[in-house]
Amino acid sequence: MKVLVTDPIAKEGIEILEKAGIQVEERLGLSPDELKEAIKGVHGLIIRSNTKVTADLLDAADSLKVVGRAGTGLDNVDIPACNKHGVVVMNTPGGNTNSAAEHTIAMIMAVSRHIPQATASMKAGKWEKKKFLGQEVAGKTLGIIGIGRIGSIVARLAQGLKMKVVAFDPHIRPDMAEKLGVELKDLDDVLAVSDYISVHTPLTPETRGLLNKDLFLKMKDGAIVINCARGGIINEDDLYDALTSGKLKAAALDVFEKEPTTLENKLLGLENFICTPHLGASTKEAQENVAVAVARQIRDYLINGEVRNAVNVPSVTGEALAQLGPYLGLAEKMGAFQAQILEGPIEDVEIVYQGDVAEYDTKPVTIAFLKALLAPALQEDVNFVNAPIIAEERGIKVTESKSSTAEDFTNLITVKVTSAGQTNLLSGTIFGKKEPRLVRINDFRLEAVPEGHMLLIYNEDKPGVIGRIGITLGDAGINIARMQVGQDPSHKRNVILLTTDESVSKDTLDALLSQDGVLHARPLEL
Repeated sequence: MKVLVTDPIAKEGIEILEKAGIQVEERLGLSPDELKEAIKGVHGLIIRSNTKVTADLLDAADSLKVVGRAGTGLDNVDIPACNKHGVVVMNTPGGNTNSAAEHTIAMIMAVSRHIPQATASMKAGKWEKKKFLGQEVAGKTLGIIGIGRIGSIVARLAQGLKMKVVAFDPHIRPDMAEKLGVELKDLDDVLAVSDYISVHTPLTPETRGLLNKDLFLKMKDGAIVINCARGGIINEDDLYDALTSGKLKAAALDVFEKEPTTLENKLLGLENFICTPHLGASTKEAQENVAVAVARQIRDYLINGEVRNAVNVPSVTGEALAQLGPYLGLAEKMGAFQAQILEGPIEDVEIVYQGDVAEYDTKPVTIAFLKALLAPALQEDVNFVNAPIIAEERGIKVTESKSSTAEDFTNLITVKVTSAGQTNLLSGTIFGKKEPRLVRINDFRLEAVPEGHMLLIYNEDKPGVIGRIGITLGDAGINIARMQVGQDPSHKRNVILLTTDESVSKDTLDALLSQDGVLHARPLEL
């Protein structure tokens, strides 16, 4: 077996592979063309954030079985292309948690006491004691956006510094935040009361540009902003304006929209801005942790076929995977669907297996559903191994039941998810041997293919409404590929599930909602 390492990792990881008899080749800083040549004959690839695993690279890989990321983020890996080529993708969540949290606290202290500026001043031969008057953090309020794995550690460390901690996280239940001693508020309230605001969310379409001009205006005058999470969550042009106008007192970033960041970035010229070059996970301990973890995972997979921390393959045998494959795919689609229609933190998950599927070990199917359900909030931090653990940590009650009969179907999976006191029910089945279908959404019966750009619409059941929906989408240049309508005669309304050739923009969504008879419309991505 041969493993190629294309980004720097700690030597402890290399030693683990070599002791197992695996040939290791370290080739750092390869160009895309050089990487295509180097990947030939390679069974395992270990990367960090620099190497891009693209569809073109995978086409050139004639023996690749597994890609291991020494870290968490997988923005640089084309996972659908890996799925197509049968390549397992693993990461190492948790290995750099403490380092990232500690770096956030270090940035808070450095920006509060002007440590970088004072250091530069002294190295320039100056002694400007009065210029660098700082402020204490004790007694100040830290607002955390995203109180997950890293955010919760930041909260505990900040409390040790006698800071009051408030947080915004729509995916966390109030009782879980209470256990951390953190007061959960809505986003506007967090912005209004916080002296410091630290971001700890994944980068998603919803969080890209989350902190922008509008939200900066809602912050306290003189607030300080910190981002050690992901570049792109803060709109850097708007941050520059907020810092130069005096709305914000200062900011500290470890991550940027474009990395490496150059002097072309206007922020680097500001006195009230400090930064580091993506050092959140750059500690000796963190690098050893992730190197050892990824090396062990690669070793165990290549030698024993054991799967751990895979983001695209459940930890099951090949035989079980052949049997459960269609149900795993269906469960993931149902989890993604539920995640996009929920409002508020998840409280309970109930899964019912009926018919043929009930004869199998359905635990991997449940895990596949949980992974997809939690992914919008956690992104790469959730995988096929830790999804049940994360659900338990978040106080989500998960129950399973089985029945040998499935009414009108040979197999049926029904999931009920309760959030903010409201329960959404979704049922799905497999047609033939591998064709997934959604057959029920709450009280509505239908038959829909769960894939692509979709639009869920509730409308009044009266003449002309469906026609106006079609016209509105047509005026926006959006083609309807598939359309399923379910009827609820007792309430005189329909549910419509559309599949479109492209995603629906906010302007088009607003136009739909303005139509007479359209009660609700939500875009979904499956």
